[in-house]
Amino acid sequence: MTEANGQGVLPRQELAQLVDTGVIAPLQPLVEGQIQPASLDLRLGHTAYRLRASFLAGKDAKISDRLPDFLMHRIDLSDGAVLEKGCVYLVPLMERLHMPVGIEGVANAKSSTGRLDLLTRLVTDNGTEFDRIPAGYDGPLYAEICPRSFSVLVRPGMRLNQLRLRRGRAVLDDAELAARHAAEPLVDGGPAVISEGLGFSVDLSPGPGGLVGYRAKPHTGVIDLDRIGEYPVREFWERLETDERRLILDPGAFYILVSREAVTIPPDCAAEMAPYFAMVGEFRVHYAGFFDPGFGHAAAGGHGARGVLEVRCHEAPFALDHGQVVGRLLYERMTERPDVLYGADLASNYQGQGLKLAKHFAPDPACGGHS
Repeated sequence: MTEANGQGVLPRQELAQLVDTGVIAPLQPLVEGQIQPASLDLRLGHTAYRLRASFLAGKDAKISDRLPDFLMHRIDLSDGAVLEKGCVYLVPLMERLHMPVGIEGVANAKSSTGRLDLLTRLVTDNGTEFDRIPAGYDGPLYAEICPRSFSVLVRPGMRLNQLRLRRGRAVLDDAELAARHAAEPLVDGGPAVISEGLGFSVDLSPGPGGLVGYRAKPHTGVIDLDRIGEYPVREFWERLETDERRLILDPGAFYILVSREAVTIPPDCAAEMAPYFAMVGEFRVHYAGFFDPGFGHAAAGGHGARGVLEVRCHEAPFALDHGQVVGRLLYERMTERPDVLYGADLASNYQGQGLKLAKHFAPDPACGGHS
């Protein structure tokens, strides 16, 4: 454990202090569970702007100054509104930042958001990158939302993305990762692949009924993001079954697969999913995933948990083989151990997970009752 206020990712208790001191300035009081072990959930405001194109403010410009150039129409979310598949929206968030020098931020979509193929990215005034907040930033936050597989019904206060704050150097290098793995395994299923992070591969071994994953159907109904465990899998997803331990990805299609390895995030670390490298093939594995301290760890009641892979194929069909390395986890040290852990003290939907769809879908009876 490092000393409080040292270098690393800020834990839940320090994020709470930043709320108390006004560094994190919500327009409405935070709700229970909004501060996670190593991140802050961000809430949608009451207005969405339909855009003709995605954009960044750019250096020395505000989002509000550039919005008229891209605005198509304004949508009131107060009573709920549908964000349509294939469209781009900008939503002011309920949180604002007054960041001190020395603390920077990174944002990512929440797990369920990614599993719905709901592209959600943080944008800021003076921003030249998505999902990045420089030290000293003082201003509002916005979510750019582009539903890519399903249209969704949203309301104010919904939490689609999350913010992680860090102070100084946080990422563990390969030597540090190897030492940690030797002391306490970070991954099961054989030797750890450590190269600029912890590598993981895809599992295409047949599950119940030959199941290896799911592919989003192209024409479906709307998903109300407040409805949990209600939507029949068959209405939104095609089951992928094979005994060949190989899957040919179709261009433009969206897949839910699972990692072969079960991973562990120690209580004094956080992690982020990242791409392996561009040359592995004509596809992209979702890399906007935060893994909280305690994910899959015995201290939080876990015994390793596999990573769900959100995969989109690009220009050409691509054959994906069982055991192919498709991504990596970047481990980051915490400034101190969080006072709550993922899975132990929180309602954690994905602790101990295997192949699992977003929490909005009912259990899949064809695979033993579990999505």
